[in-house]
Amino acid sequence: MDKNYETNAKIFKALSDSSRLKILDILSCGEKCACDILEDFNFTQPTLSHHMKVLMECGLVKSRKEGLWSYYRLDNDNANRLELFLMNLFTNTDDCICKLKSKCNCNSK
Repeated sequence: MDKNYETNAKIFKALSDSSRLKILDILSCGEKCACDILEDFNFTQPTLSHHMKVLMECGLVKSRKEGLWSYYRLDNDNANRLELFLMNLFTNTDDCICKLKSKCNCNSK
């Protein structure tokens, strides 16, 4: 499995903000217009745009334009890859990085 540490670190950095976590929770219900997402926050539209940009750049959210409105949805493929990365990181000793080295104490986990 390609672990892609740089990509996953970028995602974790994006997830370290409570507003972005809340946005992802809102989008777990389905596609939402920016105006609908904004109703759940006490910040401005430019601040929401910044959060959405971060979430799109790390690959967790996709967007589409319809007229003047932007609509956002989760990118489930990338979310599933992140989930698999975490599961393998904490549970899969067969794919352990230390197996690439001569000494491996993988059974000590």
